[in-house]
Amino acid sequence: MKSKLFRMQLLAALILALTFAAPGGKQNQVIPASAQGSAPVTVIHDYRHDVSPPVRNIVPLPQPARPEHEKSHLRRVSQHQNEADPVVQDFNFAAAMPSPLLNFDGIPFPGVACNCAPPDTNGEVGATQYTQIVNEGFQVFNKSTGASVFGPVGISTLWSGFGGVCQSNGAGDPVVLYDQIANRWVISQFAGVSVPTDECIAVSTTSDATGSYNRYGFHLGTNFFDYPKLSVWPDAYYMSMNVFNSSGTAFLGPQPFALNRAAMLAGNPATLITPGITGGSTEETYLPADLDGSTLPPAGAPNTFVEWPSGSPLAHKVFHFHVDFATPANSTFTLFTTVPAAGFTQLCPSTRGCVPEPNGSSLDAIADRLMFRLAYRNFGDHEAVVGNYTVSSGGVAGIRWFEMRNVTSGPVTLQQQSTYQPDSTWRWMGSAAMDRNGNLAIGFSASSSTVVPALRYAGRLATDPLNTLAQGEAVLFAGQGSQTGTSNRWGDYSDLTIDPVDDCTFWYTNEYYPSGSSQFNWRTRIGSFKFATCGSAPTVPGAPTLSASAGNAVVHLTWTAPSDGGSPITNYKVYRGTTSGGETLLTTLGNVTSFDDTAVTNGTTYFYRVSAQNAVGEGPQSNEVSATPQAGGATAPSAPQNLTANPARGKGVQLAWSPPASNGGSPVTNYRIYRGTSAGGEVFLTSVGNVTSFKDNQTVRGQTYYYIVTAVNVVGEGPASNEASSAAR
Repeated sequence: MKSKLFRMQLLAALILALTFAAPGGKQNQVIPASAQGSAPVTVIHDYRHDVSPPVRNIVPLPQPARPEHEKSHLRRVSQHQNEADPVVQDFNFAAAMPSPLLNFDGIPFPGVACNCAPPDTNGEVGATQYTQIVNEGFQVFNKSTGASVFGPVGISTLWSGFGGVCQSNGAGDPVVLYDQIANRWVISQFAGVSVPTDECIAVSTTSDATGSYNRYGFHLGTNFFDYPKLSVWPDAYYMSMNVFNSSGTAFLGPQPFALNRAAMLAGNPATLITPGITGGSTEETYLPADLDGSTLPPAGAPNTFVEWPSGSPLAHKVFHFHVDFATPANSTFTLFTTVPAAGFTQLCPSTRGCVPEPNGSSLDAIADRLMFRLAYRNFGDHEAVVGNYTVSSGGVAGIRWFEMRNVTSGPVTLQQQSTYQPDSTWRWMGSAAMDRNGNLAIGFSASSSTVVPALRYAGRLATDPLNTLAQGEAVLFAGQGSQTGTSNRWGDYSDLTIDPVDDCTFWYTNEYYPSGSSQFNWRTRIGSFKFATCGSAPTVPGAPTLSASAGNAVVHLTWTAPSDGGSPITNYKVYRGTTSGGETLLTTLGNVTSFDDTAVTNGTTYFYRVSAQNAVGEGPQSNEVSATPQAGGATAPSAPQNLTANPARGKGVQLAWSPPASNGGSPVTNYRIYRGTSAGGEVFLTSVGNVTSFKDNQTVRGQTYYYIVTAVNVVGEGPASNEASSAAR
C-alpha cells in the first residue's frame, strides 16, 4: 500500500512539474560569452510566477512528516589544512558584551516543522518585524516585544495555490532576507521530487511579512542543488549553491546565480543568470556578499563572492559577479584577487560529528565552508566584508573570523583575522556582522563534554585592538539538554543580522535542546543586543529646521525632528538671545517639536536656536531665527470642530472635521494629526494642508485608533479638537 501510494505521489509530482514548465514557450538558454565575458552564461526563466493572497489569510497547509532532503557534506582534506594557527586568541577579555535586549523562543519541534534535524535556523529583522524560518516552517514576531504576530505555519502555506514542487515538495535549506533598500522580505527554499532541483523564491509586496508575495519557481537542472545561500545587492539577489550529481554521490563544484531583483520586486516575469559550476570538484565553496546598512555599494559595483581558503600559500579567492539582465552575454563571473588566510587545522575532516556533548554523543561542525552570512557594509571611506568558519585550534573547535576591505574595486586588503578559542569549550556554527560604527559581533553554538549546547555571542568595538574580540563573551541562552541520533546533524547555519532602522541592534537566532536528550526535539531561540557606543549625537533639525512667529507677548517656535543618530532623542534645548549670535540656554524640553516663549517683552526682537540630545550627547544647534512680539497681534487658531473617525473604504480610518471657529486673525495654513492606540495617548502622526479630511492607511486591521487634530497658522499651533476613535478596516 505504501509503495503504491508513493508511486501515485511521484506521478502527481511529475505531472505538476510538467504543468508548470516554462510558460509562454520560454526555455532556459545558454548565452555565448561576450568579448568581456569569461565563459558562456545560462539564462533560466521562471517556469511560473504569481502573486499570493496575504499569507495571514491563507489557511495553513498541513506539514507532511518527511525528512529534510539535505545532502551529506562530501568534502576533501587538503594538506595545507593541517597547519599551526598563528592568529589564535586563546584567552578571553573581561566580559563587557551587552546583555540581551529581547530573548525569546522561536519555532519549536514538534509543530509545523519537518520531521528532521537539523532545523537550519535562519532569521532576519525588518522595519517592525522579525521573521524566523526553519525546516520547514516560518513565523513572524513583533520586533519591539517579541510577541508572535503570525504563525508558526509550514513554509508550504506561503506556496498554497502555486502548485508544483514549491507547494508540495519543499525540501529545506530555507533562507529569509530583508531587502532594506526596498523594504521587502525575501523567502526561499529548495524543492524537488527526489532531489532538490528547483529553487522557490517569494518576495513580499510590502514591508509586512504577513502580507502578499510575488512567488517564483526556477528549475535549475537535474543535479542535486544543495545549500542555497542568498544575499541582497542593488542590482540583483545573488545566490551560491553546492552542486552534487543527481544521485548525491559526488561533489561537482560550487555554482553562483544572479536573480533579477527589479523584476521580482515588481512581480514581473523574472530570470536568473548563472555561469554554471565554476572550477569543478576541486573548487572550494563560496558565499555572496549581503548588504547591511543604508549606504549602498559604489554605483555599478559587482557583487563579491568569497571562497573558503585553499591553495598554497593558503588564501581566500575573491570573485566578482557582474550581471546584465538586459544583455546576458555581458554578464561575467571572474576571479578578482586572492586574499591571504592564516594557517589552520581542519575540524572533523573524516567524520560527520566530533563536537562533544555531556551525554557522550557528538555533533556535526559543518567545518568545510564559510558560515552564513558574508556581511558587507559601505562605511563611505572604506568597504568591509566580515565572515567566519570553524577550525580546530588547541584541540577544540574555534571560530576563525576575518574582515576584508575594499572588495568591489580593490585593492582588497585583509584588515584582520583571528581564531576565537579562549578555553576548552567548543565553539562553532558562527554568524558575523558589523553595526554602523564598525563594531563587530559573532553569534555561535558552544558545547563540550560538560556544557550542553548553548547560544553565545562575542564581539569587539571598532576601537579595540585589531584581531581580538576584546569585549569578551555573553550567553544568549544556556541550553538545557543534549541531542542524540540525527546522524550528528546540528545547524547547518545560524544567522546574525542588523536592525535596518537603527543600524545598531544585532539579532541572532540558533537552535538548542530542552532538558533531556532526544532525536527530534530541537528548539530555537531569538535574541537581540546592542553596543552602548553605537550611534552618534543627533544632527541638526532637518529642513525647514527651526521657525518662529510672534504673537502678543509670545513667540511661537516650531522645528522638525532630526535624525536621531541611532539613539532615541530624549530632549531638546532652546537657546535665546537679544542679539544675533548671542543665544544662551533658555530651557530644556522633553521630546517635543514646539515651544511657546511667554517670558518676552512686546517690541523686543529675540533670536533663537534649538539643539537635540540623545544618550550619546547633544547635537549641533539649528539655524538661527528671530521674532518680535507685538501687542494686538494675531493669535493661534481655535480648536478644529466636530472631528469624526470611521472605518475607511478599502483600508484604514477616515477622518473628517470642521474648521476652527476662529483662525486667530491669520489664515489656517495646515492641520496636525495626532494618533494613539489608547484614549488620551495620541502622538504626532502627520501634518496636512488646509483641508478638512484625512485617510490614515498606515493601520492594522481591527486595531482601534484614537485621534485629535489641531490647526496651525502663521502664529502657531492652536488647541486640540475633540477626540474621535474608530477600528481600522
